[in-house]
Amino acid sequence: MAQSPRESLSVVVVTGLSGSGKSTALNVFEDLGYFCVDGLPAAMLPKLASLFLGKDATHRGLALGMDLRQHEFLDQWNGAAQELSAMGVSVRVLFVEAKNDVIMRRYATTRRPHPLEGGELGLEQALAKEREMLAPLRRDAELVLDTSEYSIHDLRRMIQERFMSKEPGGHGMRVHVISFGFKYGVPAEADLVFDLRFLPNPYFVPELRPMSGKDKPVADYVLESEPGKTFKDKFLDFLQYLLPLYAAEGRYRIAVAIGCTGGRHRSVAMSELLYATLRDAGYSVTLEHRHFDLG
Repeated sequence: MAQSPRESLSVVVVTGLSGSGKSTALNVFEDLGYFCVDGLPAAMLPKLASLFLGKDATHRGLALGMDLRQHEFLDQWNGAAQELSAMGVSVRVLFVEAKNDVIMRRYATTRRPHPLEGGELGLEQALAKEREMLAPLRRDAELVLDTSEYSIHDLRRMIQERFMSKEPGGHGMRVHVISFGFKYGVPAEADLVFDLRFLPNPYFVPELRPMSGKDKPVADYVLESEPGKTFKDKFLDFLQYLLPLYAAEGRYRIAVAIGCTGGRHRSVAMSELLYATLRDAGYSVTLEHRHFDLG
């Protein structure tokens, strides 16, 4: 059954203690394909959500950073949550926190003032007051993360596991597949590079030379006879085994470059097949034929 526009809109509010990693968490959501806004007044959240209902297919959802720097944040948040509920939009709250000594050390490093610090309140007293004020929001959060001992990779992994696994297809990692020609250079951004120059070269078959790896006769020549047929099966199995391992370590994107001599026949045929395979497996995947018009 197709989802209604309201059901398909994912809205995540990232909040918590100042200095605990809200901005870093928001960056993770941005990397995962969310439309992100930091510092949006809570009262404006329903208006922003209404703009995206059923109208934006390029983002996974909305991720909003909110904290006590916003005037009357808690009062506005209660009203916004009720308005969103009336619209049929559910909001998932991620609350980040850390131990006091960790937050104080972070503030000492950045030399930025805490939003509640000043007057009679020192940093330690400001932290205690902030914990007290945000206690209701923490209690209602879907996920509370203590980032005291977290690296960026730990934080990314936790967010991916909780907020990406519930999507159809559920793969948070983005994969960019690049075909290229070694004679023109290996793509600098490639994380994994595979050399297909051991496969039979259609360039030396007169009737195939004018075609490309996008054409079925070329793809069949490269991938449906040995050694291409066996390589194809092992290669696809290998990447579908490997990519979840990268994702488990917090990787959110990976570039797979597949090369042949000129970047028009063998690498294109394999890249087209890999793209289709990963797309059908639920990955967010893009395809680029870097040297297609040069080969």
